[in-house]
Amino acid sequence: MAATVRVDLQATEPVWRQIADQIRAALMQGRMRPGARLATVRELAVDLGVNHNTVAEAYRQLAAEGFLRLLRGVGAVVLEREPPRAAAGEQERFARRLRLLVAEARAVGVPAAAVQSALRRAMEDLS
Repeated sequence: MAATVRVDLQATEPVWRQIADQIRAALMQGRMRPGARLATVRELAVDLGVNHNTVAEAYRQLAAEGFLRLLRGVGAVVLEREPPRAAAGEQERFARRLRLLVAEARAVGVPAAAVQSALRRAMEDLS
């Protein structure tokens, strides 16, 4: 898993969130199966050149979301997880975030067709 996680230390988004988001995406795309073990906190921290507490925070977040089980001496293990039903307001919150992301892409010159294509590919990856 460490080979597929990349962090941008210059990004405004916290590094722990970058790590959690990438692992979550891999889980949702089926690239990691239930029972699989993730790299240990220390291994991933060394691979990425970040503090181990940063990786630990990402793992704790994913455990809180029900994606991982954290076991002392074993590490992080992927759990079977049923897709949750969106809570009230979640779809609208997502739509607002998506609109902001699309506006950001368009503001830096990404063509509308490229935005649409990227969204389609993202949906296909999760199907």
